[in-house]
Amino acid sequence: MSPQIAKRATRAILEAIRGVAVGNGGAAGVEITMFAPILLGAAVCTTELGLGMYRNMQVQHAAQAGAQYAISHGYDSAAISSAVTNATTYAAISASPAPNQFCGCPSSTGVTSVTCGSTCTGGGAAGTYVTVSAGATYNTLVPYQGMIPGLSNSFNLARQATVRIK
Repeated sequence: MSPQIAKRATRAILEAIRGVAVGNGGAAGVEITMFAPILLGAAVCTTELGLGMYRNMQVQHAAQAGAQYAISHGYDSAAISSAVTNATTYAAISASPAPNQFCGCPSSTGVTSVTCGSTCTGGGAAGTYVTVSAGATYNTLVPYQGMIPGLSNSFNLARQATVRIK
């Protein structure tokens, strides 16, 4: 093969490669246009799920804070309710229903309510317990109800903590 033919062949190959490279310039834009909404949707849904779980943890923490107050200071419905609402920075938390004091005996499924002063099946005296409730309504950031039929835009979060105080 002569040097001139080799030179022409090399030039033709380089022009073909350059043409292919120039022809693919819009492919990246098309790919971004196709996948950006999917990635953005996944990021929003992940953020929404994380925020919902965080709010649920705050409600649980508020119920536990009210129970801890009852252990430390005894039963005072108004003070326990205040401890619940002031436990976190989430302003939507409420102590609803109000804290409840009752006598009970421990069982394998929890605490069984009994008459105060009675004797439990194990032979011990019934104890005094307090149940503290915390609740809040979590409203989603994105109105999913309009996009997915049957899905609510708000969720009721409710947690309870029961402790023995005497």
